[in-house]
Amino acid sequence: MAKLKLDLHAIYNDSAKIDRELERIINEAVEKKIELVEIIPGKGSGQLKKKVLRFLNQPHVKKVFHRIEKDDKNFGRIFVHFRF
Repeated sequence: MAKLKLDLHAIYNDSAKIDRELERIINEAVEKKIELVEIIPGKGSGQLKKKVLRFLNQPHVKKVFHRIEKDDKNFGRIFVHFRF
């Protein structure tokens, strides 16, 4: 199964860039029919993870993927599953 990965560690303090990268990775997954996107906000205080989840819960984003899976073994990782 093909997978895309987005590590947000390097841009954790740039809100606009985070939104652009999340939008880019979701669009790329849809265009290339990739079934899984791994997003790594990191552990930290949890604020970046909350921002990612808020982004994913926007209606225009939520309608393009199948489900979100929070990694129960690694708090700093989110999987976005697509169904094509």
